[in-house]
Amino acid sequence: MKKWLIFIICLVILITSSSMTYEQQSILPELEDLLSNKPFEEQLSVLKIPYWGTTVSIEERGYFPFVEFLIRKLTHFIGFGCIALGLYFAWGKRRFAAIIAIIGTAFIAMLDEFCQSFTPGRTMSGQDVLVDTAGAIVFVGAVVIIRKLFKNKRQKALF
Repeated sequence: MKKWLIFIICLVILITSSSMTYEQQSILPELEDLLSNKPFEEQLSVLKIPYWGTTVSIEERGYFPFVEFLIRKLTHFIGFGCIALGLYFAWGKRRFAAIIAIIGTAFIAMLDEFCQSFTPGRTMSGQDVLVDTAGAIVFVGAVVIIRKLFKNKRQKALF
């Protein structure tokens, strides 16, 4: 049961945040206080991100909503990367653990987006599922690569 703890904690956080409205999750007032001098505005203004048939940019949304958008997508990437790692480590050293963790996380991401469609002010987005799945692939992929590198180092040290 202990090995499932990280996965369960991540799911509780996901369920809690997914059930919140956009207004409850908004960090715009905090960003306006924290970033009042608009750091990196010039560098960020070159970014134009296609999302839901529109282009998200500082020009289109303004500085603070754009930064909030970036933070929200980064949170998706990292959060679902952690969910995938929780699944990967809980699954243990069984065969196909990495693939199961990634596919399982993609399924959870789809289910999460579906559930969000019932939350006021929230929408279902296939692009978020892609961001979530990319986080799973990167996080699990990094752990698999690191494990292989250390395994190879240990094997070379024995000879």
